[in-house]
Amino acid sequence: MTEIVPGAEALRGLATELTDLLRLRSLPIGMKLFEDPAALDAIPGLRRPKQGAEFSTCQLVTQARIAGLTLGIVHDNLRPNSNCGGIVGLNAPGEDFLSGKRMTGVWFENQAAAAAHQRDMPRVPAGRYHALVCSPLRAARLDPPDIVMFYGTPGQMILFVNGLQWKSYKRYDFSITGESACADSWGHALKTREVSLSIPCYAERRYGGVADDEMLMALPPPELARAVEGLKGLAKAGLRYPIPPYGAFADPAEGMAKSYG
Repeated sequence: MTEIVPGAEALRGLATELTDLLRLRSLPIGMKLFEDPAALDAIPGLRRPKQGAEFSTCQLVTQARIAGLTLGIVHDNLRPNSNCGGIVGLNAPGEDFLSGKRMTGVWFENQAAAAAHQRDMPRVPAGRYHALVCSPLRAARLDPPDIVMFYGTPGQMILFVNGLQWKSYKRYDFSITGESACADSWGHALKTREVSLSIPCYAERRYGGVADDEMLMALPPPELARAVEGLKGLAKAGLRYPIPPYGAFADPAEGMAKSYG
């Protein structure tokens, strides 16, 4: 059975529904890789960094989801041979990173641990893609994006996963890289086209401005459509966000009877 990929306009509507259903604090966004950087010229409203300016990819994501910007970058906008570009396939990390040398004594006590961290990191293979764009789904400027992403609290994320499981159950296993958690979210989702949930790392919080209670969901566009349909089904069953606390000292029988009979 062929999977239907929602177009830009459909994703605009899904983003609005998702925001309403989960009461999200920031905008759902799309991310797309391009083989030819010249393709960015055709994207309306696209902003490009000034020549020589360097970004971390978590800063790029934050500008899209908080300020609502559509931003495009190429390899030269990322620190050369770094993990930022390496995660999304815009460069190949250099030996300083892959050997663990850069993170030894910072995130890891020894170079063997630091090198193991690099080996296990999900990355889009380098060589094929040469540009990346992030844009709010409400702008409908990526048709379609490779993946969609949104930030939310743990409560919002578990209900979203419940929505994914509403019609067709699947058990999800999510990875934790530790530092460089963008590998677990957009890196893993871009590489595998699978649902990817991450706990944002220190760098995402320090440089990307991610809030202390936020997690990040990244997934292919068809999965967003499936989850929104599931969230609507859950809402009809009385399971909605925010989740009202019943009380740790109250007899749960009456509350459970409403759901389970």
